Amino acid sequence: QVQLVESGGGWVQPGGSLRLSCAASGFTWDYYTIGWFRQAPGKEREAVSCISSSDGSTYYADSVKGRFIISRDNAKNTVYLQMNSLKPEDTAVYYCATDCEGLGSWGQGTQVTVSS
Repeated sequence: QVQLVESGGGWVQPGGSLRLSCAASGFTWDYYTIGWFRQAPGKEREAVSCISSSDGSTYYADSVKGRFIISRDNAKNTVYLQMNSLKPEDTAVYYCATDCEGLGSWGQGTQVTVSS
């Protein structure tokens, strides 16, 4: 059974940093691209960043380029999202998923709130 568990969310002031983790189990980790998505109140879910399993290539939404860094630790079946220089518009529930299109399995999400 595919299981994705996000952690690391919380409240932070603008300009601050958080690191999200996505721990995976129940599937062959090495075969999957892992994506981070977010959904703010009243908005559609959007892809934030993804990392390939094959060559480690990455994708970043324009809104987070230069501020967020995605990485994966294959020994721990975990993907991280380092979020720096956070802005109020980054406030959302962040989810990880087993692809970059939003068609795979999802975690339960972790809330990130950026406010002063």
